[in-house]
Amino acid sequence: MVDRILEFRGINRDHLGMYFEELGGRLVTATFPFVYETDSWRAEILSEEELAFTKTFIVNAVHIRFAAESLDELEQLIKNYRYKTTRVGG
Repeated sequence: MVDRILEFRGINRDHLGMYFEELGGRLVTATFPFVYETDSWRAEILSEEELAFTKTFIVNAVHIRFAAESLDELEQLIKNYRYKTTRVGG
């Protein structure tokens, strides 16, 4: 199994979990690390912290471990997940 840890900022942790469910994952645990699994991949929401850039500009940072049986499957999972987390300004 291959894995990669990525950090996502400014997105609610619950939404990040919901995106795994939309990709077919099912929640296995109810506390950190929040684990989502399918037959072909596994994801763990490892931690969440707040980052303060100024006194008033504070965002969350969530660390997620993605794991899959092969590198191709891992890259596809991350690609699909990044699509869910894309935010477009306007």
